Amino acid sequence: MCGIVGILMRPHPGPAIDSRELLEGLAAAGRGAEAAVADCGRAEAQPLAAALSAAASELAGWDRRLRARPAVRSLVRDESLRAAIADALRPCSAAVNRLKASLDVAAARYGDTGLEAVNRAAAALADAEWAIRRDRLRTTVEVSALAPAGASDAGLDVLIAVQQAFSSLDRLEIRGRDSAGLFLLLSGHGLDRGDPAVRAELDGRAGDPLFGHRAVNLSGGRIGLVYKCAEEIGELGDNVRFLRAAVAADPLLAAALESPEVEAAVLGHTRWASVGRISEANAHPLNGAEAGADDSDGRRPPEVVAAINGDIDNHADLAVLEKLELDAGITTDAKVMPVLMSRRLAGGDKPFDAFRDTVAAFEGSLAVGALAWDDPSRLYLAIQGSGQGLYVGLADHAFVVASEPYGLVEETSTWLRLDGEAEPDRAGAGWGQIVVLDAARAGELEGIERYSAGGSPLPVSPDELDRAEI
Repeated sequence: MCGIVGILMRPHPGPAIDSRELLEGLAAAGRGAEAAVADCGRAEAQPLAAALSAAASELAGWDRRLRARPAVRSLVRDESLRAAIADALRPCSAAVNRLKASLDVAAARYGDTGLEAVNRAAAALADAEWAIRRDRLRTTVEVSALAPAGASDAGLDVLIAVQQAFSSLDRLEIRGRDSAGLFLLLSGHGLDRGDPAVRAELDGRAGDPLFGHRAVNLSGGRIGLVYKCAEEIGELGDNVRFLRAAVAADPLLAAALESPEVEAAVLGHTRWASVGRISEANAHPLNGAEAGADDSDGRRPPEVVAAINGDIDNHADLAVLEKLELDAGITTDAKVMPVLMSRRLAGGDKPFDAFRDTVAAFEGSLAVGALAWDDPSRLYLAIQGSGQGLYVGLADHAFVVASEPYGLVEETSTWLRLDGEAEPDRAGAGWGQIVVLDAARAGELEGIERYSAGGSPLPVSPDELDRAEI
């Protein structure tokens, strides 16, 4: 099982939320819902359903607007506005509860058709109220808990991406929770190696051969930050709580979040160990470093970070055939993925070709997510076989990737499912699909490049998108 999470964003040009307009809109929805329910005993079904639908539409509209990052930033910085929103939602919640209690009495008068219309409208109202109260407000509280005092708007956007990843991992833990990991690839971080505080952190954390918890790589104008945990015994939620605390307490990340130009690509994973023991070193994401790598000439191998669901059945054969220098502390089969892709990049392959050829060498049912250090604006995804799932959610100026729809519905109700059983386009090409996400068009259909396992383009049409009804 296991679960992959990926977040790729582009800058959001939208304006900050108008708090007065927001609160007036929520209050109007509450008044409409209260008035409709108060007249429930006398009103006909269709007018009642129409009034409830109008209130639900008002709330749903604000739910969509509150998902936008400028709105989230406004709420993160204004605790009193968050409290006012919670107060404004109470009439809608109370109206739904009163309606449930009175529908049994009115059911016979409404008839089956009328009752169905009222129930459908009431459900829409309850869903919209829930989304604002339990998703939008919770998101801002969680981002606030992660945010250092000096975070820029761009820094808060990074933390919004981190929160989206954490929320998705929380839901995906039912697929496996013996270990978890989060990798942030930051561009525009503004960190100065000459700063004594930065240098002290780098001296203690850079160069970790096992890519373990709090590992750091600062090179090429980018910084990669790793957070991991591994516990054989524990409860659902423990891992993400640990990772949240680690992110909130990281001084390097806090310093990077002050930059007005910082951007992030995020790759996360929650694991059910099937190959390799439960350990930080075996927790995903994994990097492409090899134990015997020699960078004494100042040239580092191209950095790749990857997370995998499923098993690479021929990983041991590949390690022997390719003479991979794997650290003895890393025993998961997934390590061969970033190592092989890194080698192909070092050999001159373009990132897409390196990714496709690496995945094509694998036997087994699996899903893969990978980031190449030199191009953090593109997230590489692949799936082959029937045993795994991978979904690309089209959110507001962002892509949210998860192994199940319930890992992304908090941010979007629209997604593309990758097909692991797609037929090969040519002999020997292999089954499945490859997708490359482009941050420059994040959240748009045009930002999704889909290919067959053999590399043939497979354009995505709008009618292929799935949508959640609730």
